[in-house]
Amino acid sequence: MHMDDDGAKSQSLIPPRSAGAEGVRTAVGFPHVVGILHLVVSLGIILAADKLLEQAFAAAAIKFPSALFGMFCVFSVLMFLDYVASSAAMGLTGFFEPATLFIQRWLPLFYVPALVVLPLAVRDIPAASGLKICFILVSVFSPVGGWLASLSVAGYTAITVRRVMKTEMIPAEPMTKPSPFTSVELWVWTAIFISTFILAFIWPTALGTSARTCLPFLLAATVLGYMVGSWLPSNVKKVFHPIICCAFAADLAALAYGYFSRSGMDAVLADYLTKVSSNPGAGDLLMGFLGSVIISFAFSMFKQRKLVKRHAAEIFSTVIISTIFSLYSTAIVGRIIGLEPTLTISILPRCITVALALSIVSLFEGANSSLTAAVVVLTGLVGANFVQAVMDKLRLHDPIARGIATASSAHGLGTAALSAKEPEALPFCAIAYALTGIFGSLLCSIPVVRQSLLFIVK
Repeated sequence: MHMDDDGAKSQSLIPPRSAGAEGVRTAVGFPHVVGILHLVVSLGIILAADKLLEQAFAAAAIKFPSALFGMFCVFSVLMFLDYVASSAAMGLTGFFEPATLFIQRWLPLFYVPALVVLPLAVRDIPAASGLKICFILVSVFSPVGGWLASLSVAGYTAITVRRVMKTEMIPAEPMTKPSPFTSVELWVWTAIFISTFILAFIWPTALGTSARTCLPFLLAATVLGYMVGSWLPSNVKKVFHPIICCAFAADLAALAYGYFSRSGMDAVLADYLTKVSSNPGAGDLLMGFLGSVIISFAFSMFKQRKLVKRHAAEIFSTVIISTIFSLYSTAIVGRIIGLEPTLTISILPRCITVALALSIVSLFEGANSSLTAAVVVLTGLVGANFVQAVMDKLRLHDPIARGIATASSAHGLGTAALSAKEPEALPFCAIAYALTGIFGSLLCSIPVVRQSLLFIVK
């Protein structure tokens, strides 16, 4: 029995709202075939655009993330259409709404693989150095250079600039929320997990390689962890976000399979994220959506275009100030606590998305790129888990300040965590997410800035 949005107990696997086929369902609650085709086509176009851009950038040897370029291109096209023919812009946005809702519904999953394989990334870091790095990252113990400091600087800068500019806050445009998960989905994914786990145990290379054979049950474990996490009480989710539950479930499945198959957890985690296109694991499949996720942010930004234009000054100024603060405060605290210079350099871009963080540390000699990736993930993990509760305590209530502060301090993982509950903040997360990485890259490409950072850490 289908119910309305205010207490729906039965929702479809695929978000129901779409242009031309909104809310079309069968009696049992599944989307009409037209809705499915609409989703497949709209999502397929975004995926194809992402892959074409990625190949073009690779062929041209351009290191800048192609998906960010695609996001700004789509946003620019929508803004142009809105200027010359508003109905065309709205029609294009409506056409891609099933895809954007699908991505929004599963958004945290696409950032989880880096968390799942985190045990592999940090195992070679000496314990003493690891503790110092955690000291810098965890805000409670590092009020000068930690995540809390970055979050606070970004949030309060946005509010201060708004007051200086005397910009009056207006309500954000309402954003459609994806449908909740159903018990049917839970049972389907549970059946997939059990059956494919048994298959992998009995026949470890049933699908050709161990990575492909483990893919179904590790993917199912990741999905189930997210579903269970999303059903936790609100007060629990403030300190144990579904993203954490999701990564924990995948690691638990890897531990169980490694134990029973005697292959070990490390081997299973290596199969989870192989980074080999010809032999993908569950993590590779999920991360394959990341480019499309970033491109899809353009549609959310467009829906809030009036607020984006109205608050452009605070968005840009906050990104600039928070990025400078993050880089230099990390360098200063690293020097104060005696962290090795090469390790301090490696964690400088802790608040910048992985792709651009790696390009930043490549500008410094002796940096450990594996450590950079791990620290970026850890920063996102802290942000994803605590960002909503902390911003409530800091009295950052409006979606603009919350979105900018989250993305400026905890990049993609923080964005995924916040937007899952507050979709109206997603456009501002998306802008800050992109601009923080871009400005950080431009800043560190200036020799004087690099030399000043090296002078501090050494």
